[in-house]
Amino acid sequence: MGSSVQVRLDDETEAALKRIASAEGWTTSEALRFCIHQVDRQRGAKRRQRLIGIGEFDSGIPDLATNKKYLDDLGVKSMGKGWRRPVDDDTDASNNPL
Repeated sequence: MGSSVQVRLDDETEAALKRIASAEGWTTSEALRFCIHQVDRQRGAKRRQRLIGIGEFDSGIPDLATNKKYLDDLGVKSMGKGWRRPVDDDTDASNNPL
């Protein structure tokens, strides 16, 4: 067997441990091992749900995600030659660079 661990439990947690062990016919050590493995499996499943590629692109621009100036001409090139972004009624057209 591996190492020995000493744990201090409050009364409520100790009672819960004893209920689990009694209901399953286990010792308290077996109940603790089972619970630790359960939590480990559940957290392992959550880790596998991460999206591939998130956080793996480095643009070299430190404020790319927070500075709105980088959104000014986003998508303009893909719309084709001569396309202009529509002007909002709420903004002054003379201040719009597009």
